[in-house]
Amino acid sequence: MAFIHLDIRCLYTLLLCTAFGSTLSSNAEIKVNPPQDFEIMDPGYLGYLYLQWQPPLSLDNFKECTVEYELKYRNIGSASWKTIITKNLHYKDGFDLNKGVEAKIHTLLLGQCTNGSEVQSSWSEATYWISPQGNLETKIQDMYCVYYNRQHLLCSWKPGMCVHSDTNYNLFYWYEGLDHVLQCADYIKANGKNIGCIFPYLESSDCKDFYICVNGSSESQVIRPSYFIFHLQNIVKPLPPDDLSLTVKNSEEINLKWSIPKGPIPAKCFIYEIEFIEDDTAWVTTTVENEINITRTSNESHELCFLVRSKVNIYCSDDGIWSEWSDEQCWKGNTWKETLIFFMIPLAFVSLLVLLITCLILYKQKSLLKTIFHTKKEASSNQVIQC
Repeated sequence: MAFIHLDIRCLYTLLLCTAFGSTLSSNAEIKVNPPQDFEIMDPGYLGYLYLQWQPPLSLDNFKECTVEYELKYRNIGSASWKTIITKNLHYKDGFDLNKGVEAKIHTLLLGQCTNGSEVQSSWSEATYWISPQGNLETKIQDMYCVYYNRQHLLCSWKPGMCVHSDTNYNLFYWYEGLDHVLQCADYIKANGKNIGCIFPYLESSDCKDFYICVNGSSESQVIRPSYFIFHLQNIVKPLPPDDLSLTVKNSEEINLKWSIPKGPIPAKCFIYEIEFIEDDTAWVTTTVENEINITRTSNESHELCFLVRSKVNIYCSDDGIWSEWSDEQCWKGNTWKETLIFFMIPLAFVSLLVLLITCLILYKQKSLLKTIFHTKKEASSNQVIQC
């Protein structure tokens, strides 16, 4: 019996190994080629590139399988890859053209033809560079763009550090929806040189990548171009709130309120920063509402003031720019005394003036009466003498 039991165990083990080995052997025989003609194409959109490829050879043998492509890409020098899995034969994205671009792709098979396991091809790779021209120090400096109230875009820059006096810069831009690259039509100038651009109204571009190239021209040197990608929703600078009101509800509670900034930014997209000053003490808080109640630190406070500024919150953008501070709104304690003094001084002055005028009028009337009485008396005396 012991030998029979041992034989059964050995037979069972042999069957498992045979089945497992058959599966491994079957999967090991399945191979798929990488995509063909993988390349990175530049359509001239200042950094918006096309990554495209063709299907691998011999796909007819895998009709029962799902064919997908795993694409990895990045700017050269970046720490991490972006990864996309797609069934398409192309992909588009934005890249920083100040650096090179590298990408790689391979084929993925999954389905009945692979016994449910995933089969991967080898990688196919591609790179893209714009050959650098001109000295690095001829590039513009301190590029800064602000999307004012999500209505008006303005960009400014400083000239490169090592440029000749005849150097001037030009700005070109593109965003998805435009048929071709456009040049700035309204430059900001200083001493006859372009140092910024005021853009026209940007139709349907609020949540799109905005591509910019600033290049230059000089008769005596080559100017290196600079490339930028701005996410417009992340550089919005709203208007400051207005119509501030400060209401002291009781000895401790204070209500601060203001109006939502005007413009196309939805009310739900704002966050507010409030600076509150109580006598000589100041502190800052934030809220997503356009109203807040706070507590006084002392009932003896003589003056309460606050200011507010706004920014687009994290629910509508990844970043933003704070607006300017609003005008200050204040409340002062014991205002009835100041009001009383304010009215009493002019009232006292007017009363004194009226009193003086009255006395002068009475004095004049008294003098006039004396003159009239004296004249009548003289006339009576003359009549008596004649008689």
